[in-house]
Amino acid sequence: MTFPKAHFVDTNGIRMAVYEQGDKNAMPVVMCHGFPEIGYSWRHQIPAVAGAGFRAIVPDQRGYGFTDAPKGEKNVPLYDMEHLTADLVGLLDALDIEKAVFVGHDWGGIVSWQMPLRYPDRVAGHIGVNTPFMPRLPIDPIAAMRMTRGEDMYIVFFQKFGVAEGMFDADVPRALRFWYRKSGMTLADFDALPESEKNFAFLKGFNTDENLWPGECLLKPEELEYYIEAFEHSGFEGGINWYRNFTRNWERSADIVEKVNVPCLMISAANDFVLRPELAEGMEQYCPDLEKHIIPDCGHWTQSEKPAELNALMVDWLKRRFG
Repeated sequence: MTFPKAHFVDTNGIRMAVYEQGDKNAMPVVMCHGFPEIGYSWRHQIPAVAGAGFRAIVPDQRGYGFTDAPKGEKNVPLYDMEHLTADLVGLLDALDIEKAVFVGHDWGGIVSWQMPLRYPDRVAGHIGVNTPFMPRLPIDPIAAMRMTRGEDMYIVFFQKFGVAEGMFDADVPRALRFWYRKSGMTLADFDALPESEKNFAFLKGFNTDENLWPGECLLKPEELEYYIEAFEHSGFEGGINWYRNFTRNWERSADIVEKVNVPCLMISAANDFVLRPELAEGMEQYCPDLEKHIIPDCGHWTQSEKPAELNALMVDWLKRRFG
């Protein structure tokens, strides 16, 4: 697969790697990746979106790939929601774009859903992939996860600065083979597990025999090499710092009005047991103009697991709403 060559823009105090394809005068569609991903995660969607007549724009976001990744514990706040959304506004400014449709998967979805709340004049529409709009919790999210899932839950574990990234940076290829797996587990299979096995303590398995890891590797060898090069450049610290701002983001978002007043498409994956399809139930009260779909037989890594199905849903909606 031919992937666009990166060009670089200055935005919000960092240098950002950006990958583009399509007519520069067409409606821009900005696709935002999650953890542990990079712009290349949208490699199957870029040509489909561009081929449908849109301008596909995909950044390596702050801390990832070939975009700047400020290091050190003192710089953890540079990865909060204010910085991550301002990075995207700066990207639009650098490309002389007034408004764009934003697409977000995983953490990229958490960030991109904030764009129409914080910068409504810069957003034409929104597509959530696996990640629904999630209203602000009544308590600190980390405190809630710690209470319900325990200290070994991966997001709680990530709060210890230097620990998880030390594990992953020590063997980047192994880390990527660990994360990028098609589990083969249905939602019903997951729900049937004992409660002790449903606390998302993923990292307990990292140092076990790789042959015992569940599921199968999702990436082809040449794809894995692309990810390895990117993460050996950036390391994992920046991406994990996004998780270390859950509490800060929660504390600083109390006054934001939670209403997404742009056309929205929500695409869930039937077997994503972290971002379960039912999390999208009730979104209509926050997103009045909403269309929803569920991709069958699909786990968390939707862009790679079911690219044709995802592309079809995205392109159909984009053409109907912005064609």
